[in-house]
Amino acid sequence: MFRLQGSKVLAVDMTGDAVKAKNGSMVAYDGQMSFKKLSGGGEGLRGMVTRRLTGEQMTLMEVTGQGTCWFADRASEINLVSLQGDKLYVESSNLLATDSGLRTGTSFTGLRGASQGNGLFTTTIEGHGQAAIMSDGPAVVLRVSHQYPLTVDPGAYIAHQGNLQQSFQSGVTFRTLMGEGGGEAFQIRFEGDGLVYVQPSERNTVAGDV
Repeated sequence: MFRLQGSKVLAVDMTGDAVKAKNGSMVAYDGQMSFKKLSGGGEGLRGMVTRRLTGEQMTLMEVTGQGTCWFADRASEINLVSLQGDKLYVESSNLLATDSGLRTGTSFTGLRGASQGNGLFTTTIEGHGQAAIMSDGPAVVLRVSHQYPLTVDPGAYIAHQGNLQQSFQSGVTFRTLMGEGGGEAFQIRFEGDGLVYVQPSERNTVAGDV
């Protein structure tokens, strides 16, 4: 159902089923399609309330029809993630689309706030199906094991999945180590067994000055 055309365009072949995608990300379609704007990035009351409390602007649309629909967003690189009943945690700004077999919601991630600095919640995706996530530049998938924990700059973090414990270390980032940036900052540490997706570009975060 999901396939990439190049690295920056997602093609979704549809046979009467539905896909949820970032609002405004459709660039072309053939066949017969209908579009409906969805309220909130998560399903149900909790998703809507937490988005409102944290000020996150994540608007999705539901696309239903017969044919092929193409999606892209600001020439971002697109990465396909297959879920087999497990859960994916992703920054809302990095989510492009999910198929009808997946549920979206929200999860409390701790007192750091989201990596963009606009909330305390991150988006969750779970079930059986495919999700398309975006990155600024080609994403790198890093394995975390019990023997080898991983520390990530919050500006480079995109998503993670698996049996991982997340913690936040304040006091320094990679940029402050190099004499850039100031104020109290933090890193994200992952321990356990799973995968972490990072991008080779840093978004603006709350890490520089808290």
